[in-house]
Amino acid sequence: MAADRLYLDHAATTPMLPAARDVMMEAMANWANPSSPHADGRAARAKLEDARARIAAALGWNGHVIFTSGASEAIAIGLLRAKAGRVVTSPVEHDAVLRVTKGADRLAVTSTGLALSLRHSRLRGHDDQARVGTLLAIQHVNNETGVIQPLDRIDRDGAILFADCAQSAGKLPLPDADMIAISAHKFGGPPGIGALLIRDLALIEPSGGQEQGYRAGTENLPAILAMAAALEAREDWLPRAAALRARLDAGIEAAGGIIVAPDAPRLPVIASYRMSGLSARAQLIQFDLAGISVSAGSACSSGSLKTSHVLGAMGWDEAAAAEVVRVSFGPQTCDSDMDRFIAVWKSMAERASQ
Repeated sequence: MAADRLYLDHAATTPMLPAARDVMMEAMANWANPSSPHADGRAARAKLEDARARIAAALGWNGHVIFTSGASEAIAIGLLRAKAGRVVTSPVEHDAVLRVTKGADRLAVTSTGLALSLRHSRLRGHDDQARVGTLLAIQHVNNETGVIQPLDRIDRDGAILFADCAQSAGKLPLPDADMIAISAHKFGGPPGIGALLIRDLALIEPSGGQEQGYRAGTENLPAILAMAAALEAREDWLPRAAALRARLDAGIEAAGGIIVAPDAPRLPVIASYRMSGLSARAQLIQFDLAGISVSAGSACSSGSLKTSHVLGAMGWDEAAAAEVVRVSFGPQTCDSDMDRFIAVWKSMAERASQ
């Protein structure tokens, strides 16, 4: 990235940590197919299984780890191949969940984006047999608002819990879920690698191929090793991020901006703001010209800049939702970065109000 640019789109992807990059470069120089029976293949297999154990240990996970190309594939495997008669999600999930659960029941959410539990939702009327076969898919941290779903306290009413932890893994402790999707490029690993964490492989149908028969394709060993290195090298910078976001919140409010879900529990590294009178599209162009990278909603759909389904589910009308941008931090983000962003925001907001 250019030295004069300010990157505030870490929720889309965060730069690789040096430790992860070094490990990946070394692995790419000398590696073999982990499925090959010869000595080189067996050595690669040993490294793969060691990385699998290291990733589980770094995350505090005591179940299985199935490597995938990222969280989207992990979501598709878990939700499309789950041995469940019924899938329930919320309307504020990532597009990767909504795409593979068309026609599923959706829990209602509050104005702050928190999902109602199965027991207290309108879905409660299903009989006991149906509830036993239910898979509940709920995002741990929303990728647009940063709102944290209290999954460890949610009353799932006997359902299997699938947690999309793409934004929280490596930052928050994993929730007590049956299946979890993670993506390495969200916590300093390389793009194109992730995992489905699963307590019991019997929860999903096998498909044949690699990864114990649950995901076909040669494992990307260099990326897997880099993923393990990224998790082991991470530091707890959330308290510093919380101070940065508090500084940003105050500056945006002082400039007349509106904070999305200010009273909800939020991951400190993600925040969304509305600038009344100026569309998100126009804001992104002006921020980009000022050398600042931010986004509007999810990176997976922001290319089209469609109105956020997340904000719509939270009760925002289309016009207001179309004026919201997302700011997200990384370990190197500092106070002066916040001040620079606030100054540009204030100038833009003043012009928009004239």
